[in-house]
Amino acid sequence: MSLVKIAGGTVYDPKNGIDGDVKDIWIQDGRIIDTPADPSTKPNREIDARSMVVMPGGVDMHCHIAGPKVNTARKMMPDNKRTAKPVMKTPFTRSGTTGAVPSTFATGYLYAGLGYTTAFDAAVPPLTARHAHEELQDTPVLDKGFYVMMGNNHFLMKKIAAEEHAVAKAYVAWLLGAAKGYAAKIVNPGGVEVWKSTGGNAKGFNDKIDYFNISPREIVQNIARYTNELGLPHPVHIHCNNLGIPGNWETTLETMKALDGSKGHLTHIQFHSYGGNPDDQATFCSEVPQLVEYVNSHPNLTVDVGQVMFGETTSMTGDGPLGYFLHKVTGRKWFSGDTEMEAGCGIVPITYKDKSMVHGLQWAIGLEWYLLMDDPWRVAMSTDHPNGGSFMAYPEIISLLMSKAKREEVLNRVPHRVRERCTLGDIDREYTMNEIAIITRAAPAKMLGLKNKGHLGAGADGDVTIYNPSDDIQAMFELPRYVISKGDIIVEDTELRLDTRGKTLHVEPTFDEETLPTIKEWFEEFYTIRFRNYPVDAHYMQNPELVECEPE
Repeated sequence: MSLVKIAGGTVYDPKNGIDGDVKDIWIQDGRIIDTPADPSTKPNREIDARSMVVMPGGVDMHCHIAGPKVNTARKMMPDNKRTAKPVMKTPFTRSGTTGAVPSTFATGYLYAGLGYTTAFDAAVPPLTARHAHEELQDTPVLDKGFYVMMGNNHFLMKKIAAEEHAVAKAYVAWLLGAAKGYAAKIVNPGGVEVWKSTGGNAKGFNDKIDYFNISPREIVQNIARYTNELGLPHPVHIHCNNLGIPGNWETTLETMKALDGSKGHLTHIQFHSYGGNPDDQATFCSEVPQLVEYVNSHPNLTVDVGQVMFGETTSMTGDGPLGYFLHKVTGRKWFSGDTEMEAGCGIVPITYKDKSMVHGLQWAIGLEWYLLMDDPWRVAMSTDHPNGGSFMAYPEIISLLMSKAKREEVLNRVPHRVRERCTLGDIDREYTMNEIAIITRAAPAKMLGLKNKGHLGAGADGDVTIYNPSDDIQAMFELPRYVISKGDIIVEDTELRLDTRGKTLHVEPTFDEETLPTIKEWFEEFYTIRFRNYPVDAHYMQNPELVECEPE
């Protein structure tokens, strides 16, 4: 029996109402337990955490760390790989490359080095699920999973348009189970299919998609309803239409309203909050206050931010037309990929510059979202890694949220028009340590329906991060003193000491299996892969853990 005691730490555990209380945390066989009744109980290992800050392990609910798109992005920026500091082999760890898109081993180590123990890849076409699972197997320490793309799936669009909702809902459930995925992901609903067939995009939320005779609104409304009825632990994960385009806030608001009480998560919301004229970048401005007002008053909605940070990174997205748009705007190299009748992909290297008005405003818009949300339980930290910046920027984002003075330093550095076109300079709010624990741990775990993550109550996974407190908040969160994953001490005295294998989290929603012949018939007629070979076998998953659905 393994028994670990974390003694006398200053604990932040928002789910259990603990806000800076000094207490002990006990971990037995990888799970948090109540303090033993016998005061003479001796742990196998005791960590003296007096004067240190103790939080649950971090949870990143939206990042891009596995699958063909990630491998392609690694190949596109060899210069970035050459200049970035590598992860060196040690007696405990493997080597790896870093940069904007780290290699698999480096990804796990870097997340662990920040105190994160759970991460979800946000966009995997089901046809590439095997590849994604193989890469996740190679990603150490983290518990992980992925979201399955289905907002441009031919079968699903045809069945929704034909109002064959029972079959469409069964297909969503079957697709998640076949891919061994975790949640349903919608990317630019209908727009990616328009791009693949005509080189255009779906700009109007109510415009019909040629051939399928279905609108983005219908796709969003119905998949949201299906995921709610199936009782998935995480509701539909939505990447709205018109990402990155001035004036797109109106589409975003329409998308929110279309959910009409259905639970839904809007991802990298920063990229969808722009005012202005799409034909005139000079009109670019923030429309965050209007969108936040709607989200604040509608508890069925949650968001993650997609914070932009200055520096070199890579845009990788399932939004094919967006990739082309960025290529035209930046003049950088570009990759576009189509996945049969399921999805698309666009990859473009990008450099966010603090001397750019557009980039400076994107940076400010992300911070507006964090600071204007009334309820931190409904906003999660993300950079949409690597789209807005690396997950390695999380400590810097935390410091910006906790210090108006730091935000002012950057606002004074970016073009003065940034201040004029957003409300950031007028916001005095500074996050507390407890609110940081919410948006980086407790809230994303709650949004994902992970009952054993994001808290330190009895029965939770033994994922704990311990920090040395410092007046330099960024430095504090960059170098945890200890990181514990399921009771194993991964980081000790700020150094990686252990390479462990995490779990693969997935769902298996129940559905009417009488629909399978209909699905099979379609597959055999249109796919390049046989129906029987499509589902991912369980051996592709590393330490699989089934997360239960609670159907209505």
